[in-house]
Amino acid sequence: MIAPGQAPPGAAERPRIVPRAEASAPAPRRGDARADADPAAKIEARALSKGFAEVSAVAAVSLAVRNGEFLVLLGPSGSGKSTLLRMIAGLETPSSGDVLIDGAVVTDLAPRSRNVAMVFQSYALYPHLTVFENIAFPLRARGVRGRALERRVLDASAAFGLEPLLRRKPRQLSGGERQRVALVRAIVREPTVLLLDEPLSNLDAQLRATAREELREFQRRVGTTAIYVTHDQVEAMALGDRIAVLDRGALRQVGSPHEIYEDPADTFVATFIGSPPMNLVRTAGALLGVRPEHLLPRTHFAAAEPITALPVRVGRVEYLGADRLAYGTLDDPWPHDPVVVRWPSTIAAALRAGERQQLFARDTDLKRFDPGTGRRAQ
Repeated sequence: MIAPGQAPPGAAERPRIVPRAEASAPAPRRGDARADADPAAKIEARALSKGFAEVSAVAAVSLAVRNGEFLVLLGPSGSGKSTLLRMIAGLETPSSGDVLIDGAVVTDLAPRSRNVAMVFQSYALYPHLTVFENIAFPLRARGVRGRALERRVLDASAAFGLEPLLRRKPRQLSGGERQRVALVRAIVREPTVLLLDEPLSNLDAQLRATAREELREFQRRVGTTAIYVTHDQVEAMALGDRIAVLDRGALRQVGSPHEIYEDPADTFVATFIGSPPMNLVRTAGALLGVRPEHLLPRTHFAAAEPITALPVRVGRVEYLGADRLAYGTLDDPWPHDPVVVRWPSTIAAALRAGERQQLFARDTDLKRFDPGTGRRAQ
């Protein structure tokens, strides 16, 4: 059981997170294969940095993407995720560091020489061309003609259910249909890597969920390596084999959705992932993190289970159908830090504003962070 310890007066403050130092990579000869390249990696970023005037957009990020993997770059606006993607695509020149594809350095190669395809937030379709001609455009640019071109367009269109729309022009399509055309146009030439920069953000919630499912299923079926940029944690958790979390140009954590959620590397990841985010509570010499759904009545734990009592004074309760959210503060003997409790509707226990609830959490669900750096403490 964890004691609350001595707490300073006042509300809890978000600690300053100190980025982990990254080792710089030796400068290779451009276009050559590197002997130290990861044989399992399709793409590698080696200490990639990018600065704009006085602003560091990406700070020495090193990252390896496995062959056939769906990696999501997740972070708030200004975190550097789109800049990192554009450097991988060749649309931005790194200030330092290197990009490797299939073990070869491609940092100085033009985008067309990297055999990558990119899908942007805007659909970028040619308004005067039909859907068929939009999809066929990159194939024609590569010299594909005749039956080979027609077969590849029809096969790729069938994967996304676009056959009935091939004679239409973009103005005759819905937003979801236009996005599917943009995706098919990107994959029809069978790129080595598929890069996606928030491609679903212009869709409404229902279309976004459908398009997300179609995209993931297609990527699994064809096995293309994909890097997907988003600020939406739901998209990241649903799509990614792994998630790379960025903040202010620094790479905070890379891991599976389960690892990112259950074992955050620092307080930024802990509070950025999850809705509501992880609660942070001051204790003697550490910050204690606990997810809202892990604060439960005593009856939900076995008699011998190691748990910690965390009494909550409830301020208000929101009923959301499948869930209830209670906003309040911890009560004595803990510091009166703000907390959120999340219960599914299957928990019948009362949760009323103005009442003191004696809640508990498993000791294994309590995460300790260093209050100075914000990083996980052992």
